[in-house]
Amino acid sequence: QVQLVESGGGLVQAGGSLRLSCAASGNIFSINSMGWYRQAPGKQRELVALVTRDGSTNYADSVKGRFTISRDNAKNTVFLEMDSLKPEDTAVYYCNANAKRIIGLKWTNYDYWGQGTQVTVSS
Repeated sequence: QVQLVESGGGLVQAGGSLRLSCAASGNIFSINSMGWYRQAPGKQRELVALVTRDGSTNYADSVKGRFTISRDNAKNTVFLEMDSLKPEDTAVYYCNANAKRIIGLKWTNYDYWGQGTQVTVSS
């Protein structure tokens, strides 16, 4: 079993900060990337931030300059530091890990997902 465990969500006031953590465990051969997605009420799930195994990062335009993604490769853990939070950041945040796995005779890339953690920013 591969499991992603998220923590750090909660309620904060606008302008505050929050730090999310996600640890991947189980029989994982190799993680290509880890990241965070979010889904706000009435909206599609969107990529927030992503970090690849070699350290490249990607951020949604709406969070650039405010959020920072980092990872601990030895522990298969990814973090999301969220600063200057806005009410529009309110969403369920989902941890994602894209990893190689073997299915029959082939190696494939597969997306694993956490259960989500609620982030609520009040005005």
